[in-house]
Amino acid sequence: MRNFGHKITLVFSSGCLGGVINSLVLWLFGQAGIPAEFGVKLAPTLSPHWLYPRVVWGGIWGFLFLFPLLRTDTLLQGLVLSLGPTIVQLFVVFPLQLGKGLLGLDLGNYTPAFVIFFNAVWGVTTAVWLRYVGKA
Repeated sequence: MRNFGHKITLVFSSGCLGGVINSLVLWLFGQAGIPAEFGVKLAPTLSPHWLYPRVVWGGIWGFLFLFPLLRTDTLLQGLVLSLGPTIVQLFVVFPLQLGKGLLGLDLGNYTPAFVIFFNAVWGVTTAVWLRYVGKA
C-alpha cells in the first residue's frame, strides 16, 4: 500500500510542477506578445489568483500518469496525456465556463494551437519529471 501512496504523491506533485512550468511559459509568451502576433488574446497576469488553480489542476491532471500508457517513450507519453486537459479546456472551459466560444475561438482563430502547445508543455514536463524522480 505504501507503494501506491508513493505513486499518487509522485504523479500529483509532478503534475503540479507541470502546471507551474506551463503557466510560466504561457505568461512569458503573453509578455513577449507572441499570441497577440497571431491575433490570440492570451496574455495573463502572473498572480497567485491566476497561478494557484492552474498548479492544483496540473496536479489533478497528473493522475493520468497512473495509467500504464506509453511508459517506454517519455516524450510521447507526455504529449498523448496532455490531450486530456486540452480537450477539456477547448470543449468545456472556454465555451461553457468562460463564454469564449467553442475551442476558445472568441480569443482568436489560433487559440486551439496555443492550447495544444501549452498543454504539451505541461504533459512533457510532468512526464520528464516523473522519469527523473522515479516511475509512477
